[in-house]
Amino acid sequence: MDGNGRWARERGWPRLKGHEQGARNVEPICEACISEGIEYLTLYAFSSENWKRPAHEVAGLMLLLEHFLAEKVAMMNRNGVRLRTIGRTADLPAPARSRLEKAIADTAANQRLTLTLALNYGGREEITDAVRTLARDVRDGRLDPESVSGETIGSRLYTAGMPDPDLLIRTSGEMRISNFLLWQLSYTELHVTRTLWPDFGAADLSAAIADYRSRDRRFGGAEDHPTVSHATVS
Repeated sequence: MDGNGRWARERGWPRLKGHEQGARNVEPICEACISEGIEYLTLYAFSSENWKRPAHEVAGLMLLLEHFLAEKVAMMNRNGVRLRTIGRTADLPAPARSRLEKAIADTAANQRLTLTLALNYGGREEITDAVRTLARDVRDGRLDPESVSGETIGSRLYTAGMPDPDLLIRTSGEMRISNFLLWQLSYTELHVTRTLWPDFGAADLSAAIADYRSRDRRFGGAEDHPTVSHATVS
């Protein structure tokens, strides 16, 4: 969800103010997704490369994550939102990890929208972790290398059990994937908007979906008329 820092800088505020506003934007976007009939929303919240940011900013982001999880569980339960996470979350600070685990457990029964937060996530790291599990199974005689398929690999990814994204929305005009869902985005439609994430609203989401629906999704075959079931914001 790019643009938090620029949003704050345009107003002469510290970057963390932009991140706070970006966190506030998650609730209305979840509600808009439910209104649009979207069943899965994945948000790229903290990448494995974000640890390189200044220590005070990383610490502030971890505290913001804790506060978000503490405050938004009631909203998730009210709206039927189930929380999931992908990434190497074992490396998160213990307080944030504890809040995350509790929020996931507290929302596990909800079924209207699955909200997945990508935390300490990197696409290359995800594929590396999947290959390691496959290699261990081959080494231990539990898996024949000749039987490995795309489905086998998909079952070892963090996103196992989730559909691949239909639509990737890239805010703030960025024109790159940024190490996000590298395996899963193979046939995903891309929508780039110059709107910064804190300003991205329901109307922007509707515009992205309208753009998506105007396209022909062939997957190498015949024409298809697409609907969105899984949107991601990067």
